[in-house]
Amino acid sequence: MRVVLQRVRRGGVSVGGRKIAAIGQGLVLLVGIGPQDDEARVREMAEKVAFLRIFEDDQGKMNRSILDVGGEAIVVSQFTLYADTRKGRRPSFTGAGLPEIAKPLLERFADCLAAQGIAVQSGEFGADMQVEILNDGPVTIILDC
Repeated sequence: MRVVLQRVRRGGVSVGGRKIAAIGQGLVLLVGIGPQDDEARVREMAEKVAFLRIFEDDQGKMNRSILDVGGEAIVVSQFTLYADTRKGRRPSFTGAGLPEIAKPLLERFADCLAAQGIAVQSGEFGADMQVEILNDGPVTIILDC
């Protein structure tokens, strides 16, 4: 499982010109599911995201979690995080989990974040999405599990 986590002042997702998700301060999570991923990895990653201290405290140090600041999250499916570009000029995506495996695990990831107390919205699995990100910092972190 791979997550590109971006701390945002605001974020949103549109499909076909229709806004399907919008948040203020929080995280936009671009999530790739691999063929080896399972529910245990999903739970581990959700806990990592929920408690990762990447928001500033009163002294300006990254010492607070999304839970501490009452932030929101958007979960966006991103199979291209498994792109293999070692050969040729066209990426191969054979390392990404199959949709029938990835979709339920992605939904479970969002559920696990919500169970931690985070207000979670999601993109639309398999859709052509336009993702709006007003990166705060910028803070962008890659998590592998």
